[in-house]
Amino acid sequence: MNKDENLYSKALRRYFAHASQQPHFFPTHLSMLIALVQCCNHHYVTLPFNVSRKTLMRFSRIKSVSTYHKNIRELKENGFIKYKPSWHPKLGSEVKLNIELEKNF
Repeated sequence: MNKDENLYSKALRRYFAHASQQPHFFPTHLSMLIALVQCCNHHYVTLPFNVSRKTLMRFSRIKSVSTYHKNIRELKENGFIKYKPSWHPKLGSEVKLNIELEKNF
């Protein structure tokens, strides 16, 4: 494991540890965060990336569109992600993980 991968792993551990301590953080939120981490480019985790609702729903195993939107909204409101919807089916929405925990949490 190189230095960048080690820093990435530590940041993600802190990110998920912080998430698990939130009173209104439910399994669907965790599932969505795991799906987002899976879809991002790990080498450039601090950069925004584009992903479609369909892909996130498949990875997170969330079946309801309303549950998907509720979870994305709550993750954004609680500072876990930055989210810019595109409404373009091929391009997907822009997402950025806020894993710079020292600054955010």
